[in-house]
Amino acid sequence: MLDIKFVRENPDVVDKACESRQNAHWDRDRFFELDEERRSVISEVEKLQAERNAVSKQIGQLMRDGKKDEAEAAKAQVAANKDRIAALDDRRTEVEDELFDLVSRIPNIPHESVPYGKDDSDNPEVRRWGTPRDFASEGFEPQAHWDLGPATGMIDFDRGVKISGTRFYVLGGMGARMERALISFMVDMHVKAGFKEWWMPVITNHETLFGTGQLPKFEDDLYHVQPDMYLIPTAEVMLTNLHRGEVLDGSQLPLWYTAFTPCFREEAGSAGRDTRGIIRVHQFDKVEMVKFAKPEDSMNQLESMVAEAEAVLQALGLPYHVVTLCTGDIGFSACKCYDLEVWLPSYNAYKEISSCSNCWDFQARRANIRYKDPSEFKGTRFVHTLNGSGLAVGRTMAAIMENYQNPDGSITVPEALRPYMGGVEVIKPE
Repeated sequence: MLDIKFVRENPDVVDKACESRQNAHWDRDRFFELDEERRSVISEVEKLQAERNAVSKQIGQLMRDGKKDEAEAAKAQVAANKDRIAALDDRRTEVEDELFDLVSRIPNIPHESVPYGKDDSDNPEVRRWGTPRDFASEGFEPQAHWDLGPATGMIDFDRGVKISGTRFYVLGGMGARMERALISFMVDMHVKAGFKEWWMPVITNHETLFGTGQLPKFEDDLYHVQPDMYLIPTAEVMLTNLHRGEVLDGSQLPLWYTAFTPCFREEAGSAGRDTRGIIRVHQFDKVEMVKFAKPEDSMNQLESMVAEAEAVLQALGLPYHVVTLCTGDIGFSACKCYDLEVWLPSYNAYKEISSCSNCWDFQARRANIRYKDPSEFKGTRFVHTLNGSGLAVGRTMAAIMENYQNPDGSITVPEALRPYMGGVEVIKPE
């Protein structure tokens, strides 16, 4: 979240940031009403405490001077002050809680390098890698993964709907094997690059989701399992909150973490073509990357995280491009974000397969994650947190199926993945 002092001193900056994000807004008038009342209450409490202390000192002397009635009146004044202070303390708590909730709903300020735009159509391309196959020159029409999946026995949509409902699917045979292979392949790549692997729970609490910004704003997108417990929407939530409430050693930064988890989304996205296949579903697997960095190094760490996600796509030989998210498309907690979009022949377009974000100190402030480095400064500072998909496993499988398909309906397994598939080179139709 933003620093309340920053919001107080820079309301026009917050206004501009929310305007640039298109759908974001904040209650500026209410903020200043609450902020003024808070400071007024604090001032009155301090005045009453000073009066109480002064009168309390007089009571003993009045008693010694035999001025009993004046002493009793002074005691009554002290008691009244005490009651008034208690009432003001209660009001201060109410005001601060409302103020905290208001500020917690304000999105992060986009970095100065983030381009202005209304939606994803305004996201500028940074670079692209690989060339999409020209299936026409090969003499056949490519099939979509939602057709290839059932034909090869890799994906069963009907049984997924039968046992769980819409936007669910099951994997069988080589589909299940490829899912497991992709997870191991991605995690191994990240570990070799220097990431520490973690194995995380998939159920979390309110404090954890607040720390990364999913709560309170996105509660409707989450699966509730108990009043204060939820299924995780991404491993970012768990990895970032590993250090919630901690002070890190600055000499150890940056920290690089990775984890595979299932992910759960109550709101699976837009209607239309994405309702087919495994692009937008309620449960999916993902390998996540999270970093903790010093402020002056966080933008460099963002670029290296993007490069790590790109390395996975390049190793698998999947064409993709990188775009910078504009102000109207950037996520709630991010100050800058890149999307990696893989080529999918079924869409004849690039589709998101990874988002890599620098959240600046936005999440660290919510989760109270600081670091100290006596060689650089006194006290502590908030770290910068970063997260990125490395990659979304289901979408990677869909991309492999569509980009590596053959005229006879078989699917060639990418060479880099074959050691994880027991040496299988081609997956044939059943």
